[in-house]
Amino acid sequence: MFKAAKQNRIFQDVVEQIQETILSGKLKPGEMLPAERELKAMLQVSRGTLREALRVLEQKGLIEIKLGVGGGAVVQDVSYDQIIESLSLLIRYRKVSLRHLSEFRMGVEGRVSALAAVRATPADIIRLKFLLEQARQFTEKGSDFQTEFVEVDKQIHLALAEITGNPVYISLHHTVHDNIDRYYEAFSSMKQPEMAENFSDLGNIVDAVEKKKADEARRLAEAHVLRFNHYMENREA
Repeated sequence: MFKAAKQNRIFQDVVEQIQETILSGKLKPGEMLPAERELKAMLQVSRGTLREALRVLEQKGLIEIKLGVGGGAVVQDVSYDQIIESLSLLIRYRKVSLRHLSEFRMGVEGRVSALAAVRATPADIIRLKFLLEQARQFTEKGSDFQTEFVEVDKQIHLALAEITGNPVYISLHHTVHDNIDRYYEAFSSMKQPEMAENFSDLGNIVDAVEKKKADEARRLAEAHVLRFNHYMENREA
């Protein structure tokens, strides 16, 4: 199953060998890695190197280390949450520039809106219009309700992603919209004029989705992301 680690990159090689064995399916979720003594012999590494490699694999979510009698390294099932954790941290701690975040969101939001226009059912349209009506009410109440408006805005974007039925887009949308608040807090101003403009954009996107105009839905979503990112870049400057 494993071979002696390359001595010039011993730690990295141990991590990569075990990782590849798990991802290739040779070891399946719920199965245990060989005992520590066996792994040391197969990989020809020290106890310290092996344990550090296992800690890295545990941080990646590929294994769980169970202690005590009958314990050991158990292979875990890879989930979307584990895959997108790095992206969550990058956004949450503002390690991505506004411009790079905008470029990423334009592609994702545009594609999602276009797919939603193709795949939306009558029930999906009812849900979108219900959320849109909530957004309208908060817009009319003014900037004292900007927090509530931003939350409904988020729910509309997530609803569009869910309409696609694509778990990757759904996970990406949750990751972005659950962690983007720090950018909004630092650079966004959602007063009544911005709320009204945002609401108008959302209404146009939902209208295009309802009419199954995929290209228009994509264009509107991309323009929406670009315009509000431009506002935030100006405030950042």
